[in-house]
Amino acid sequence: MAVHKTELVHGVLLFAGHFNERDVATAQRTYPGRRIILNADHRLEVHPAGTEPARPLID
Repeated sequence: MAVHKTELVHGVLLFAGHFNERDVATAQRTYPGRRIILNADHRLEVHPAGTEPARPLID
């Protein structure tokens, strides 16, 4: 998938585009240790490492 726009929002990388689970798997390999979320808008969120589950920025 091509990235249309990338933003840093509250320490979270937000990739705009129309992503799917394959893109999540690729992001997990690219950003090891980070928490990757595919949000309701089909955007990828790359959250910092942590022990708590990451919450989508949209919530």
